[in-house]
Amino acid sequence: MDKFLEFRFKYPNFIYKGYDYIFSDKLDIVYHFEIPGLKEFNPTITININTDESNYNKYYLDYLIFQIGLIELISYVKCTCSKNIIIEAGYVNNEQIKFLKKLYFNGLGELLYRNGIKIEDDDLFNIICNAKERVLPQIEYNGTGNIICVGGGKDSCVALELMKDFNNMCLIINPKTPSLGCAYKAGYNDQSIIKVNRVIDRNIIELNNLGYLNGHTPLSAVIAFISSLCCYLYGRENIILSNEASANQETVLGTNINHQYSKTFEFENDFREYLKHLDLNINYFSLLRGLSEYNIAKLFSHYTKYHDVFKSCNLGSKEQEWVWCCNCSKCLFIYIILSPFLSKEERIKIFGDDLYNREDLLNMFIEIIGGTDAKPFECVGTYEEARLAVSQAIKNGEAGYLLDYYRSHYDLYLDDSEIIKYNEENNLGELNALVKKELEKYD
Repeated sequence: MDKFLEFRFKYPNFIYKGYDYIFSDKLDIVYHFEIPGLKEFNPTITININTDESNYNKYYLDYLIFQIGLIELISYVKCTCSKNIIIEAGYVNNEQIKFLKKLYFNGLGELLYRNGIKIEDDDLFNIICNAKERVLPQIEYNGTGNIICVGGGKDSCVALELMKDFNNMCLIINPKTPSLGCAYKAGYNDQSIIKVNRVIDRNIIELNNLGYLNGHTPLSAVIAFISSLCCYLYGRENIILSNEASANQETVLGTNINHQYSKTFEFENDFREYLKHLDLNINYFSLLRGLSEYNIAKLFSHYTKYHDVFKSCNLGSKEQEWVWCCNCSKCLFIYIILSPFLSKEERIKIFGDDLYNREDLLNMFIEIIGGTDAKPFECVGTYEEARLAVSQAIKNGEAGYLLDYYRSHYDLYLDDSEIIKYNEENNLGELNALVKKELEKYD
């Protein structure tokens, strides 16, 4: 808290100064942020788009590019949590400011919690717009088909499989072998994959190393804004995510702190409302919102063509060759949630290790199954899902150090009625029938 107050006093202002872009055989964007007296930041985004700039309305193109900067800035303002965010690059109205303040506060909720910072949502940032209002011209935009956001994990593989008979393109941020591999396995090629390279300014890494504030930022919100621009560039109607019902559970019990805030149904609805400010008929929703992690794992277990390529480990993604590190809570949770549906031999083939027999993972295991006041700060499912998966593995006769620990400290949790129940609170519309039919196939 002392560091937070010190930085806010010393660096009271953060400025979103502007952006530039160049159309060639791709769209290159650079953003210009500054914390006066400290650093300037110039992160970049490159989108493969082999078309001419004249095919687009310049005002809409500018506006959508500007919008991305409003969420990109969170990766930089977090280091000082400067009281005033001053927007000079474009215009935002009061409703947009209200949305942004909520997103910034909840998206940085984990950072605030882990740094012991206590502050009300309305007090974290003042958002001051110094740009003149500009009214967007009315254009006819009639997008068709879908953009499916692919991260390379089991969830996006399930979405790809469910949507295989539709008119789709894939969107991949910073493509790596697993994410590209999942798309290729689903039948996509380089012409049907939108590749986006997002590069963080190294100045923020330098400040992190010097002890400035650091922590989790809402990447899924960044993807939401980038995908909106890609929808316009590629003439698409729907942005399809793979966020499950389980993402709604808070990370710290009894609070609103959620590592997965920008994957929640709350954010999904907020962003759908925000899209109205863009005056384009773009629909944003998660295809898997009706499903628990447990149900997704069940479906994924049958899609064997993805088993040798998918990856979900965030630590392993930092390696040159994306791997399962087998030492983090994300790896352990995926191993657990797949255990009722894949044999130990099948899981070892995927992960390269039997994680149920790892004594050094006990503390993570206890966090995942709900033995503490907080889940791991990772994208993991609910306590109930983890307990059910572990209990099913034990019921199926599997053994191992962590399973033995569970058996000696907890009762088996085998009531799956609520966990497998389809969540009707979603934005799928007619696609609900498609997902339900697929579930019924494997009941």
